[in-house]
Amino acid sequence: MGFSVENIDEDVPLAGYAKKALEREKPTWPMLTVLRDACNSCVRTHYMVTNACQGCYARPCMMNCPKKAIHIVHHAHIDATKCINCGLCMNNCPYHAIIKIPVPCEESCPVNAISKDENGYEKIDYDKCIFCGNCMRECPFAAMMDKSQLVDVIARIMETDPEKKKKVVALYAPAIASQFKAVPGQIEAALKLLGFDRVWEVSVGADICAENEAREFEERMARGDKMMTTSCCSAYVRAVQIHVPDLKDCVSKTRSPMHYTAEIAKKADPDCITVFIGPCLAKRREGFDDELVDYVLSVEEINAFLAAKEIDVSKMTVEKENAIPTASGRNFAKTGGVLEAVKLRLKDKSILRETKINGLNKTGMKTLSMYGNINAGKLPQPENCPNLIEVMSCEGGCIAGPCVITDYKKAEVQLAQYVKSGAADK
Repeated sequence: MGFSVENIDEDVPLAGYAKKALEREKPTWPMLTVLRDACNSCVRTHYMVTNACQGCYARPCMMNCPKKAIHIVHHAHIDATKCINCGLCMNNCPYHAIIKIPVPCEESCPVNAISKDENGYEKIDYDKCIFCGNCMRECPFAAMMDKSQLVDVIARIMETDPEKKKKVVALYAPAIASQFKAVPGQIEAALKLLGFDRVWEVSVGADICAENEAREFEERMARGDKMMTTSCCSAYVRAVQIHVPDLKDCVSKTRSPMHYTAEIAKKADPDCITVFIGPCLAKRREGFDDELVDYVLSVEEINAFLAAKEIDVSKMTVEKENAIPTASGRNFAKTGGVLEAVKLRLKDKSILRETKINGLNKTGMKTLSMYGNINAGKLPQPENCPNLIEVMSCEGGCIAGPCVITDYKKAEVQLAQYVKSGAADK
């Protein structure tokens, strides 16, 4: 119902929370919540010596330990009070007898925004968090959760007061088309049957985004900039703002496809309520900051809504679309798709030296830092250094987002069919 669960008052009945949810004017911060009853209070990340240890005479684990935390009595022992979890013992053991015991959510966080509190439960540092959703994806107990906005949207759809009633408009990301066995037009029909007054495909905004980024890239290269990065992945943009400031001036000033589509919807009906639907947690964060986006739903939420209304998207009658975007605009949902869309729109393709960062894990963050150092002059610029970099927080792109409901390979096939039905790129 959109509430944080850390400090739920158990004396308040469920109906009381439902009433509060229906009366809520807008979503509440923070947008993530940790269900302590589900959190397993995993032991802290550490290295452990297994019974495969041979107590070998070379002592590579002990010799390479920078803190003298290992001693040998028949086999290796690690002193937890000295160990700094550097992993050199594991890397140097010839028998692979030392293993790392990770905490899945902490291990998956690329910016170290998750740690244990004094009671052993996980907590999120929102000053560091980039809302990539990796913690949600990796926690085996589903203790990391995003706060739903579904009740809020349903309340707006069901509003009966003529003075408060507004048109509720759905904006669905191209990745959503990869999650259902449906053709363009069926998703529109299904969303309208749910109660949305109008439906816009965010790939239309992706076309605007690609046009703007292509023009901006050409202008930047003409004035001598070292590089430019794409800007449609809001988890990446936040990662740069907080963790890689040396790369800030390289991020494209172009707004995201979600923003441009919301702009189109607001121009068509300035008083409407816009609801973005995507597979992404970071877009929910972006929605808090975008004055044109009122609510953000995940594909999990919209799938639950469809199930509740017993709507099968694949059986819907095909409805005429508001506008048919290009194939390249629809392909934004996959890694490499943004690069290709921008490249198609360049007047002079010979100026392009492209690359992509496919997933913001810890390695991806190190790569970002490297480019930041190059941009700031802290590292020399290599010959043929890329000048246009696409960054996707999720490995594989938006179709592999933290809130998807379809296996990546199946989604990839479905997306390919959806892309084919787009308008031809000029």
